Amino acid sequence: MHFSIPETESRSGDSGGSAYVAYNIHVNGVLHCRVRYSQLLGLHEQLRKEYGANVLPAFPPKKLFSLTPAEVEQRREQLEKYMQAVRQDPLLGSSETFNSFLRRAQQETQQVPTEEVSLEVLLSNGQKVLVNVLTSDQTEDVLEAVATKLDLPDDLIGYFSLFLVREKEDGAFSFVRKLQEFELPYVSVTSLRSQEYKIVLRKSYWDSAYDDDVMENRVGLNLLYAQTVSDIERGWILVTKEQHRQLKSLQEKVSKKEFLRLAQTLRHYGYLRFDACVADFPEKDCPVVVSAGNSELSLQLRLPGQQLREGSFRVTRMRCWRVTSSVPLPSGGTSSPSRGRGEVRLELAFEYLMSKDRLQWVTITSPQAIMMSICLQSMVDELMVKKSGGNIRKMLRRRVGGALRRSDSQQAVKSPPLLESPDANRESVVKLSSKLSAVSLRGIGSPGTDASASDVHGNFAFEGIGDEDL
Repeated sequence: MHFSIPETESRSGDSGGSAYVAYNIHVNGVLHCRVRYSQLLGLHEQLRKEYGANVLPAFPPKKLFSLTPAEVEQRREQLEKYMQAVRQDPLLGSSETFNSFLRRAQQETQQVPTEEVSLEVLLSNGQKVLVNVLTSDQTEDVLEAVATKLDLPDDLIGYFSLFLVREKEDGAFSFVRKLQEFELPYVSVTSLRSQEYKIVLRKSYWDSAYDDDVMENRVGLNLLYAQTVSDIERGWILVTKEQHRQLKSLQEKVSKKEFLRLAQTLRHYGYLRFDACVADFPEKDCPVVVSAGNSELSLQLRLPGQQLREGSFRVTRMRCWRVTSSVPLPSGGTSSPSRGRGEVRLELAFEYLMSKDRLQWVTITSPQAIMMSICLQSMVDELMVKKSGGNIRKMLRRRVGGALRRSDSQQAVKSPPLLESPDANRESVVKLSSKLSAVSLRGIGSPGTDASASDVHGNFAFEGIGDEDL
């Protein structure tokens, strides 16, 4: 989750008091809350009491006199780094002290009184679920309210999550982010002041082997079935004519378990698809459609004069990744202070093991870059729990001091700071043929056609490359 403090505001004190500087904290580019330095200092002191000074990042010191504009900017940068460091720390970022501070600040900033309201949550197929919640209810409270309304057992709640989405004109969902423990879902969705933003319930795991746990329950089975049917109708899951015929037959028989068993064998089952964007693979400014699932990022692309192709990047072969933000320069090469924040460009860059001795950066430019990064991290979390022989059910519902605790697997990803720029000296683009041979590529039939085995182009030399080799 990307925290930033892109700006400050001079605000008048209460009851005509002296003016003060307010810091606007943004999450994924959207205003979350507005706080004073003294409030952040209070948070820092509380965290220091609970966890000790050695655990905490440096906090900008107090000043005896009024700050100059340059000092205000310097403090803003220091506070931004502080908030990012706390959030990325597995212990501090999951603490109830940190998360409750952000929830209170969000509610105060948006000036939403605590009261009971009716909140609409959508299922993957568009079905509406209305739940009565408090405006001050956190994400887990709302998730439990939805589960209660659907009669989903407590031990299955952790298999699902709430997502903030934007409903496009054609009715498709564009995923903005997974709702987190530091926010209030009602405030998050209503503060955007647009009817196109919705909250959607969707499964939160990646490995289809865990479907068995969910399918044992009638409600869980129905939720998985509705999500899968919806994903097929959207074209997220790749289906041949024959497979579509078989699925249709099972659907008519209302054979939900058999339907899901067949769907599990299909390419992109359980994947999350993102909006069309641009990547520098296999060549610069290549239009792609990115999907995340099954421990990989999939890039669908159409090369000049060729059919639709797919490149697969396994999570276990990514040495690290990072999200960067930048403001593109105008053609004259100089920046303008009047440029709006809406023009900020987000990039996900990951260093990929193309061969035993060759790492290469791949960059995806997309407004959903942070959501992609979150998907990568959650896939790593899941892989590491499985590798250590742990239980995903415990991982999904593990609580520490009232807050969901991040897995120690965060240490498995050597991720540099979020705002670090990709290496300008990274390897130059090699010729197209060699780039394509280094990644698992599949041919994808056009809609309504079948894909045959001869369309598959795999680099089997990489089959043995996994976490142990990185």
